Amino acid sequence: MEIGIDSFAAAAPAGTDSQTENRRKSLTELIDRIVYADEMGLDVFGIGEHHRKEFLDSATAIILAAAAARTSRIKLTSAVTVLSAADPVRVFQEFATIDLISNGRAEIIAGRGSFTEAFPLFGLRLNDYDALFSEKLELLLKIRDEEIVTWRGQFRPALNQQAIYPRPVQESLPIWQGVGGTPASFARAGTLGLPLMVAVIGGETHRFRPLVDLYREAGAKAGHAPEKLKVGLHSLGYVAESTEQAVEAYYPGYAETFTRIGRERGWPPVTRNHFNAQTGPFGALVVGGVEDVAEKILRHSESLGGIDRFTFQMDNANLSHTQLKNAIELIGKEVIPRVKAGL
Repeated sequence: MEIGIDSFAAAAPAGTDSQTENRRKSLTELIDRIVYADEMGLDVFGIGEHHRKEFLDSATAIILAAAAARTSRIKLTSAVTVLSAADPVRVFQEFATIDLISNGRAEIIAGRGSFTEAFPLFGLRLNDYDALFSEKLELLLKIRDEEIVTWRGQFRPALNQQAIYPRPVQESLPIWQGVGGTPASFARAGTLGLPLMVAVIGGETHRFRPLVDLYREAGAKAGHAPEKLKVGLHSLGYVAESTEQAVEAYYPGYAETFTRIGRERGWPPVTRNHFNAQTGPFGALVVGGVEDVAEKILRHSESLGGIDRFTFQMDNANLSHTQLKNAIELIGKEVIPRVKAGL
């Protein structure tokens, strides 16, 4: 199992610095954490894509390219590329370039995104949400597999014997499909034979087993080998020296962030009882000390029939750079060896 981190490049809490200095410092520290994750032996680091004031990841590929130049072994991926609102040609070119800079460590996780601000920003209709993604995923896969592309669709100008460069180091640039809870998305990933990254940020992880089974069944029906049908799990989480320390450090920022997002979506405010349920044995949050976190990752893997990758999303709780680096060290030195031993 690969273990890593996904980040949304959250801007640090407002302090005495100017907004510009705060944003600059946040990105500098993020690159430092990616380099540290590489040093600590983590397998993968992903950067999301949002177009909101509180996140600095609107240009995902640029952050990953900066990290690629300063790391040597860690895989670098989007988490996710909002493909519905992107041009597949540019997405491929950007990640092929990252692959060249990193000597073959780039990946794409393509998804539809959980926020919708990219649609009005780029002049797209939210009503076309699924059709846009389906068409653009088809084109992205075609570009990956063919150097000279002829293609016609509904939402993008046609390509006629068009050469697309640069080509990546990897013969087949890894493209995963990021999914939430929509059955059709799981089935589509299986039919296409794409690795699956499941974002579970609430509820109980084991309840996603029927959807993961649907993915595997669709893949088998389409003739894809089982080893090709990889499953990854993305969860909110944090690691400290003890579970008590992790919970007390993580809860305040988590409650503030998800209460604020909840107001946009009509969710009730976060309560401590709700949080405690989510950090319990079956809840989606992977927050705790080293042993508890390793056990929970293994438990989640078993409940989903085995997973190939697990990624923490830690920077949603206003944790300091020092706290996040400490968590990275604990993951690399303590959690990963325990999980591998448990497997």
